[in-house]
Amino acid sequence: MGKYTFYDYYRNEVELTFSESSEFKKPGHVWAICLYKDQWLLTKHPRRGYEFPGGKIENGETPEDAAIREIWEETGAKVNDIYQLGQYIVYGKAETVVKNVFFARIKELIKKDNYMETKGPLLLNKLPENCRAHEEYSFVMKDEVLSRSLQLIREKGWIEEQG
Repeated sequence: MGKYTFYDYYRNEVELTFSESSEFKKPGHVWAICLYKDQWLLTKHPRRGYEFPGGKIENGETPEDAAIREIWEETGAKVNDIYQLGQYIVYGKAETVVKNVFFARIKELIKKDNYMETKGPLLLNKLPENCRAHEEYSFVMKDEVLSRSLQLIREKGWIEEQG
């Protein structure tokens, strides 16, 4: 399906792979691109800004279970369907981060008193053409992982929306 190498917002080398999960390294993190009733479901991280939900995989969790848990914790969303898209590896200056990427369709959004380390859900009809140009978006939204993942989601026919 594809393998891409590029540099992220902080100039770290990133390797993004869309293929069978048997080819993947063991991930430590997950990131989930979420769609709820034709709107993008993001969360607001207090330091990083707007981003799709994600986080660390806990002991005993599968990457899919971690993605579902992170979506719930950060947005109050219940997942209807979830699909693994691929994996990306960030070769950072201090550490290497391996993260699996998912696409999730949300069936229900429940208001919560606590959204863990975030400020809760944000629904958008359309993502900006270039998140890099918008200060309020997290660095996670500012590289090719998002644009290439959205392209794959469209190619699979899971969405028609262009943003």
